[in-house]
Amino acid sequence: MSALEGVTFPSDSSTSAARTVMADALRKADPVGARAIENETNWRRNYLAHFRRSVEAGVGEAAAAHSIAAEGLRSAHDLMRFDDLPLDEAVRGSALKQAFHTRTVEGTAEAETELTIPYRGERLGGAALVGQLETWVAAGVITRSAADAVRTVQDNPQWLRLEGDTVVVLGAGAEMGPLRALLRWGAQVVALDLPRADVQERLRALATESAGRTLVPARILTNGDDTGADLLTELPGIAHWLGGLDGRLVVGNYCYADGATHVRLSMAADALVEHLVDERDDTALAFLATPTDTFAVPAEEVRFSNELYSSRSRLVRTPLRLASGGRLLQRHYPPGADPGICDALVPQQGPNYALAKRIQRWRATTSRAAGTTVSLNVAPATRTRSVVKNKALAAAYAGSHRFGVEIFDPATSNTLMAALLVHDLRAGAAAQAEPWQDEAVNAAHGGLWTAAYDPRSALGLAAVLGIGALRG
Repeated sequence: MSALEGVTFPSDSSTSAARTVMADALRKADPVGARAIENETNWRRNYLAHFRRSVEAGVGEAAAAHSIAAEGLRSAHDLMRFDDLPLDEAVRGSALKQAFHTRTVEGTAEAETELTIPYRGERLGGAALVGQLETWVAAGVITRSAADAVRTVQDNPQWLRLEGDTVVVLGAGAEMGPLRALLRWGAQVVALDLPRADVQERLRALATESAGRTLVPARILTNGDDTGADLLTELPGIAHWLGGLDGRLVVGNYCYADGATHVRLSMAADALVEHLVDERDDTALAFLATPTDTFAVPAEEVRFSNELYSSRSRLVRTPLRLASGGRLLQRHYPPGADPGICDALVPQQGPNYALAKRIQRWRATTSRAAGTTVSLNVAPATRTRSVVKNKALAAAYAGSHRFGVEIFDPATSNTLMAALLVHDLRAGAAAQAEPWQDEAVNAAHGGLWTAAYDPRSALGLAAVLGIGALRG
């Protein structure tokens, strides 16, 4: 058994767990793919192909996509433990060690009544925001549906407060999370993050200076800070506390950690939302999908990409392709693909990151099918601290504009994605015929879906070109 406390794998090997979960996910829909995973001898190097296959196996057959999501979640929940208990048993309260009560922080500012989005040193609203949305659409940076959704929120500023909802922000301090925007707009939020003095001090300062109402979990201590909670080790107490709050809950998972801890956090959050939806059937869910994953994308994005490919100079492309044995600057999609497969998984992020994010997509698929309100939108690649601390990724991001990909600042991304969350909760969206189509609606992919070249075939060149920019 792992020496870790709280939510854990059945052994110290996250690799073994990931292979089990991915193979089980495919077993009914794609038995050959499941066997390929079980026979894989170098998971850390070759996991990319298996994650891609798990998307492809669900395209064109909605039942297969739903099976993959449901079986993957079932396997992960059967596998993971909370201390010595099955995860789902623990979250129901049998392992309750810490009870929380609510501490409320009332903001002192006036709520913003107009949607504005910070961008390159300016705050865009009104016609300027509309113009930027159209520029992004024309450049293939966001989908038309994403631009239309933001404009709908802009036309209905009364939605920004999310009156009647309490948005539970798991990982409240995350750079990509919606906490800052929601509090500026006067919403009521639960800010849940680690019980560390520095983290809680930042959250308190933000809450006090905002226009919203912030609820935080608190405990009785004889000294020190008494707010905050650890999702990994205090999951039953968090579930019990959230279950007692009034009004509709919107539970958003914005947690991030390095390595296997990210999977543990994703599973803790998943057990929590499953429990809350079972207990309170009006609970809504929210996720951000990473653009550096594998997605099926609509024909419109495929056409955009192929037009870019045709316009690129062969004088540059051909020698590079020849010198690299065809590995560099590969065409992104076959002509006429509908849908196309955008495989933007980044090896440097590793299989644990891929699994943690895939669990969230599976939950969105199964919950949406069950009638739960779900907001899952693809966010643009963003210069977060967790990304730019990886030198290879930082260099690739610095050079990515040369390949039609725009890297966003965190303030732009988190406000844009918060606006899309508001849209999903207030305007809703008609269910699509297949899960991949639900994921394609309102995608702000940053240009990864519409780039001329397969992302991994251009990643190395982008990094080389970006090194100079970073040094500058």
